Amino acid sequence: MTAVDVPQLVAQAREGRPRAVARLISLVEGASPQLREVMAALAPLTGGAYVVGLTGSPGVGKSTSTSALVSAYRKAGKRVGVLAVDPSSPFSGGALLGDRVRMSDHASDPGVYIRSMATRGHLGGLAWAAPQAIRVLDAAGCDVILVETVGVGQSEVEIASQADTSVVLLAPGMGDGIQAAKAGILEIGDVYVVNKADRDGADATARELNHMLGLGEARGRHDWRPPIVKTVAARGQGIDEVVEALEKHRAWMDERGVLAERRAARAAREVETIAVTALRARMADVHGDAQLGALATRVAEGDLDPYAAADALLASLTEG
Repeated sequence: MTAVDVPQLVAQAREGRPRAVARLISLVEGASPQLREVMAALAPLTGGAYVVGLTGSPGVGKSTSTSALVSAYRKAGKRVGVLAVDPSSPFSGGALLGDRVRMSDHASDPGVYIRSMATRGHLGGLAWAAPQAIRVLDAAGCDVILVETVGVGQSEVEIASQADTSVVLLAPGMGDGIQAAKAGILEIGDVYVVNKADRDGADATARELNHMLGLGEARGRHDWRPPIVKTVAARGQGIDEVVEALEKHRAWMDERGVLAERRAARAAREVETIAVTALRARMADVHGDAQLGALATRVAEGDLDPYAAADALLASLTEG
């Protein structure tokens, strides 16, 4: 792989050049040997973007809602980045690019950067490189970063650990009313959106959500109570109310220090993930090692328990 001039690439990304931003994200996705240099260069430039995650079951209108939010933020003069996480192609391993096609109205806008990312087998609705890609868009000067998850259902809760504010979308007539009583994706929202509200059952879905929130943890007078907003994203109806709810949540977090706490927790998870990944790589290096084979034989023969064997292996890795 040809080495790139990282300082120059970062400077170009700060100027808003989309090809430079794309190149940096590609370095992230490809786990480039220069990734450490890239992250070191970006670190002082991050922290200014507001990260909004959008999640929900397939068919609720996540891409349409994301596109409508982009339009609303652009009208307010904000520079917007979009990470649309698509399912991986079973053939190439790449993203299927469906979200990017549906947001083609913004393709020619220099104030909008849209990137489709493949999950590459990563569970939880996000791509494994999403945290670093968010850093790239943040450092590139995006005021708002919209992260649209892949849409895999109730287990898609990882976005709550990567976004400043999580938006959960539902739609009437898709079984979401029943799901509102269950644990999982419907417990992570800071803002709930009932999209396709022109359909029958929208009011009932909103009522069930409101009932669910009422049954949740006891909230004090100053605690955040997630609002429920009804939209018809395809026509832009209710989108201004969603933006208003997002800004209220951001102001509430700023006032109480919650935003800083969430970002610190996000950074802690990112550091932990990098450390665990490095440890796994070192484990792979010794997988065929004689010591591992010897320990495995002793465990199989009952001479050593697996925990003691693991301790011995970890000790050798630490010493190495």
